[in-house]
Parts: sequence; structure tokens; C-alpha cells
Amino acid sequence: MATKLPLVESSVSLVGKLAVVTGSNTGIGKATALELARAGARVIVACRSKDKTDTAIAEIKAAVPGAVVEFLALDLASLVKTRAAVATLRAGPAIDILVNNAGLAGSKGTTADGFELTFGTNHLGPFALTHGLMDHLVPGGRVVVVASKAHYRAKGINFEAARKTTASKTGVAEYCESKLANVLFARELAKRLADRRIDVYALHPGVVASDIWRSLPGPLEHIAKLFMITTEEGARTSLHCATSPALAGQTGLYWDKCTTRYPSRIAQQDDLASELWRRSEAWLQAGG
Repeated sequence: MATKLPLVESSVSLVGKLAVVTGSNTGIGKATALELARAGARVIVACRSKDKTDTAIAEIKAAVPGAVVEFLALDLASLVKTRAAVATLRAGPAIDILVNNAGLAGSKGTTADGFELTFGTNHLGPFALTHGLMDHLVPGGRVVVVASKAHYRAKGINFEAARKTTASKTGVAEYCESKLANVLFARELAKRLADRRIDVYALHPGVVASDIWRSLPGPLEHIAKLFMITTEEGARTSLHCATSPALAGQTGLYWDKCTTRYPSRIAQQDDLASELWRRSEAWLQAGG
């Protein structure tokens, strides 16, 4: 049987570094947090549920004796709660690695601030978190944005629909649009952090058998997961972007299977990336 490649290169040491991983009490986020801890980083797992996260932290510490792993309350569907998380992080040491991993799919409704639920949770929440931490990132650090190849299916960003409840029956169209927003956000963020040598990576993790699909009907979720990769395999590209020395300076690119890929043509539109940033910033300033 072939030996599996390590998820983090054996030569990489993250001792003395601080990593923040959102949505990391389950799925690829948990696998990402585990491997960052294994490489020596102090890891903050930023999630909604403390009970579920405490269980995940215990499992990580059991796998990595001596690991320093801490819980941070974070609800990306609430700008108030996201700002509170930002304030907590800013009161501590600067961040070396920020992995925007949390997200949802197939859900319908609105966020606490009246934004379409998937767009608000998958784009605006991570934008608010990262925007609030931009000057609290270590020069030479990294920001990883877990997007999806589903962004290829999006035809653009409907800014008016972003302020309304989910329009589609399945929420898939909104999911695709939110993932396009992720890629555009990473593209613009890379430009804004370039002078501090902070590298930004957007990526497709693969179609992963994780809890992101929990909104699907039970039988459909079970069948779908039979054709998906494991959470450990899904974390590989996130960890590659977060830690590989070879990727230093390769900022603003889109990755799939640890390789750069061309994102959709729409995702390469700098004017749209700039407009998304401007509108997102205005929404934050208006308090949602």
C-alpha cells in the first residue's frame, strides 16, 4: 500500500506561530487545525458551538500531546458576534496564519443582519473577520480562503439579492455566488496586503464528505458522501497554502489539488473584485 504524503511538509516548523482556523470543530477545518498543531503552532479554533469545539480540542490534544489549542466564539452569520471575535483576537498576539474555512451550503434564509444567509455567512462574515484583522497579521504571514470550484457556475455577484432572503429552492445558486465572492475577495485582499508581504490564497478543497452538507435530506447526504473525498484529503490544499515554503510570494492565486489553476473569467475581473470590496466595506460601516 502506498505511503500517504504528510499533510504538512516534515521540514516545516510552526513553533512560536499563531494560527486561527474558522469552522474547525469538524470536517476539513478540524483536520487543518490538527495538522497545524502537529507542526507546532498555537491554534485558535473559531466556531459557534463551544461544546462541539471542546470535544474537537480534546481530540486534537489527544492526538498531539502538548498542543496549544484554544476556543474562540465566532458566528459568521452575525456581524456583531464577528466583531466581538475580532476584538478578542486583537487583544492577543499578532496572527501568522488565518484560515477562513467556515461555510455552509444548501441553507436558506437571512443572517442576523438581513443578508442572504449563504452569502452573508460564506462571504460577508469572513470579510468582516479578515478586514478587522488586516493590521493584526504578522508581516510575511498568510491568509487562506477556502472557496470552491462551484464559483465557475456563478454568472456574477447580484448585489441586490445579497440583501434579501434566499431566492432559489435549493440554495445552490447562492452558494456558487458566495464562492465566487471568496475568490474575488482573495484577489483584492492580496493586492491590499502585498506591501507587508502577506500572501493570500483562494482554493478548492475538493468535494469533501463534511458537515457542510448537513442541510441536505438525510438519504441524499449519505449517498452524496459516498462519492466524496475524506476530510483529511480535503485539508491538504489548505495546509499546502498555509505552510509550504515553496508558495511564498505566490499571492492572489487560485489553487486546486495543491496546484495553481485559472479561476473563472468573472473571478479574474479586477473591477468586480474592487466593487465587491467597496460594497462589503460599506455594509460593515453601516452596521449591516
